[in-house]
Amino acid sequence: MVTASLPIQLVKVPAMVYLLASGAFLATCLGGVVALRVRDKLHLVLGLAAGVMLGVVGFDLLPEALDEAHQTVFGVPAVMLALIGGFFCVHVLERSLAIHRGHEGEFGGHEHGGHEHGGHGHGHGHGHGAESVGVLAGGGLVVHSLLDGVGIGLGFQAGTSVGLAVAIAVIAHDFADGFNTFTITTLYGNARRRALVMLGLDAIAPVIGTVIGSAFSVPGDAIGIYLGYFAGFLLYLATSDILPEAHARHASRMTLACTLAGAGFMWLVVGLSG
Repeated sequence: MVTASLPIQLVKVPAMVYLLASGAFLATCLGGVVALRVRDKLHLVLGLAAGVMLGVVGFDLLPEALDEAHQTVFGVPAVMLALIGGFFCVHVLERSLAIHRGHEGEFGGHEHGGHEHGGHGHGHGHGHGAESVGVLAGGGLVVHSLLDGVGIGLGFQAGTSVGLAVAIAVIAHDFADGFNTFTITTLYGNARRRALVMLGLDAIAPVIGTVIGSAFSVPGDAIGIYLGYFAGFLLYLATSDILPEAHARHASRMTLACTLAGAGFMWLVVGLSG
């Protein structure tokens, strides 16, 4: 007698999996609280955030994406095409929003980060159109946190030791995710209430992802392509928006030191969890 096997099966996982997912929730909230409490040192916060984002891209997202997806398109890895696509996607979006805002800086002062500036501005953190960029970026981090949770669930399906290693890595860098979610959302002119909503979504996302990862099998190629795309998204925000903004507000060696510290922190996290 031949029985057909179901393509998707519910997998029984230990309660410890969901306890670790709760740890990711708390780490994300803690990162957001830290970002909320240091507004008077915003240039240092932005420098640190940019470094963490660059570290996430170079040490975490891209290696994982290349490991998950192996397709090539006309001689180029599909992950790298997704990376460039993500970079240009947010670039085109920002340029489009800039067109709608017009050249407001040429006709007098405007508000920027709580201070008045004359002449031409940086074009960040103000204008109703720019707010959508912040929400979109925060939403991308929420999706990334969801995939973090999926990774915890799938990791425990592979074995307890694998699951623990994945969970430790997720908890460590979900602090950075919470930090970046609040910082990026507010940087683009969104109210604190909206940033807190995005932070809450980012915090609950790994818990939901863990439930999904415990029950469903997600194609590795699809995850790899998404991670490549999101890496390009973060790369643009870190290099074209956040770093220039950090140095425009208060150019200093401490800002640069915070950027290097952020990248170094992610290197340490990846190294310890590897």
